[in-house]
Amino acid sequence: MNHHHFRIGLTFWLLALAIPLAASPVHTSRLARFQLVTVAEDLEHPWSLAFLPNGEQLVTERAGRLRLIRDGRLLPAPIPGVPELTVSGQGGLLDVVLHPDFERNRQLFLSYAHGNAHGLTTRVARAHFDGERLRDVAVIFEALPRSDTHRHFAGRMAFDREGYLYVAVGDRGDMARAQDLSDDAGGVHRITVNGDPAPGNPFLADTGARETFFTYGNRNIQGMTRHPDTGEIWSHEHGPRGGDEINILRAGTNYGWPEITYGIDYSGLPISLVTEKEGMAQPLHYWDPSIAPSGMAFYSSDAFPLWRGQLFVGALKMRKLVRLDIRDGRVLEQEDLLTGLGARIRDVRMGPDGALWLLTDAPRGKVYRLQPVQ
Repeated sequence: MNHHHFRIGLTFWLLALAIPLAASPVHTSRLARFQLVTVAEDLEHPWSLAFLPNGEQLVTERAGRLRLIRDGRLLPAPIPGVPELTVSGQGGLLDVVLHPDFERNRQLFLSYAHGNAHGLTTRVARAHFDGERLRDVAVIFEALPRSDTHRHFAGRMAFDREGYLYVAVGDRGDMARAQDLSDDAGGVHRITVNGDPAPGNPFLADTGARETFFTYGNRNIQGMTRHPDTGEIWSHEHGPRGGDEINILRAGTNYGWPEITYGIDYSGLPISLVTEKEGMAQPLHYWDPSIAPSGMAFYSSDAFPLWRGQLFVGALKMRKLVRLDIRDGRVLEQEDLLTGLGARIRDVRMGPDGALWLLTDAPRGKVYRLQPVQ
């Protein structure tokens, strides 16, 4: 062997040796083996993730910054043009979702906390993203009345197949507001991309109700996703101590908070003595004790064929990723994944690359790609 061929052979041998050393540990689920790859780190409480058609990713930081990941690298400078917002308690910059026709119109939507002399609330703005900055920012939704509490802003959003936007607003820490249809708190609003009540909304003819309401009796929704087959919008919400719920959002439905709940107050006292009441929906699934769910996605690719159609939910308090096999409205199997990671999982997204993407909620949070073993 001459020196030239020897060097090439040595190079390939070293590369082959390096691959298993560079690879992340292999995790085993009952139905799959996977690896967790760090895509980006040092994000300040990342909250939401969106995939651009060109292969880049947008990430919100609750601290008020919108960031771009390009070619697998987090760009150091935040994207300019984010609307004026307030970072306080659980509030800040929250969700980012792309317009269904983003490739043509470059529109996206941001939810965030906003404060003024009248207090704090959840807002939604529409903006045009030119690849470098946000332009033509317009506030299209604002939950009223405002209040002085710094929690339960909710803020998760999703588009349905008709192109209407669902916006979750928490009870803002004042539970009675969730049963008041004249108050925007404690429910899900369905709006057009201009912020008008969506046609066919259930309370359009009710003079005492906000016309944007789609559901009410929701405590603090932190996960929302569209079912890939049925098109229904699924959500999950935090209970108090126990009683975290998964629900399928159905027009005009009262999900019961605080009249019915499977949780108790943080003081240890009951909030409600009943878990069922006429005219109020039962959750599809609930957790007791609470896991503090956040982010959710249906797995809809072939990279993990046995996961197809299953629901994945992140957990903040319990620091894990939960896999749920749900069929005909029943949970057939529940499996806890990534319990050894020790990370508060804030968002879970189905990536166009066939991987699940996760965000961790920390002062130096990370973006992970959960992919098949290479």
